[in-house]
Amino acid sequence: MEITLFFLGHWYFSLFSQSFFLHRYSAHKMFSLSRFWERFFYLFSFLSQGSSFLNPRAYAIMHRMHHAFSDTEKDPHSPRFFKDVFSMMGQTYKIYVGYLSGKTRAASEFMGSFPEWSLLDKLSTNWIVRISWGIGYFVFYYFFATEWWMYLLLPLYFIMGPIHGAIVNWCGHKYGYANFDNRDNSRNTMFWDVFLLGELFQNNHHKYPNRANFAVRWFEWDPTFPIMKFLHWTHIIRLRKTDNAVAAAKPRQPL
Repeated sequence: MEITLFFLGHWYFSLFSQSFFLHRYSAHKMFSLSRFWERFFYLFSFLSQGSSFLNPRAYAIMHRMHHAFSDTEKDPHSPRFFKDVFSMMGQTYKIYVGYLSGKTRAASEFMGSFPEWSLLDKLSTNWIVRISWGIGYFVFYYFFATEWWMYLLLPLYFIMGPIHGAIVNWCGHKYGYANFDNRDNSRNTMFWDVFLLGELFQNNHHKYPNRANFAVRWFEWDPTFPIMKFLHWTHIIRLRKTDNAVAAAKPRQPL
């Protein structure tokens, strides 16, 4: 039971950090945060993602490129040009490291308006820190794992963030239905995207990239959006007013 709760907790807290802070805030600025709350969620993302923490600056640049060049040869992670998800993510990793290290220069339109915290960024890329996360995961399993096969889950903790990205970018551009013709391969993989917290509404998101609610049709549900509405109600975040445009565009019948 402890192992199950620990794995699910890591999966969803890490996923929430990626969807809420890295994707919807860092890359798209769907809402605003005070300095205090930006640092709070920055730290929360580091703690929840652990050894697979994704740098907000590098993430934002890559994701903005993904929208600008969706499913073209300039897209950093389109399944259209790769035989499998592993080769796609291998290429994604190379591009990410380039922007993280500063060796690759991003075009000006993809720069700026993303959170940065030099101290935490340095800590997150320190291999002693990353290895310490791994040791921490192993120690927990040592005390609570009851079967040998449970240890097979350990590698998933080390790359939890990239696993989420791989599922979204592969499945969200290959499988499912389309509400809109976005001139790319974006798809909505699930009607109720509980497992990826709304991230698999890729077709809707590519139509309205700055809209906080990734669900558009009446039967779709984005689990992250109610959390954002609550945080807006408590004045922790301030949502941008972007939903009115959706009323003017009627989705076609799902393909």
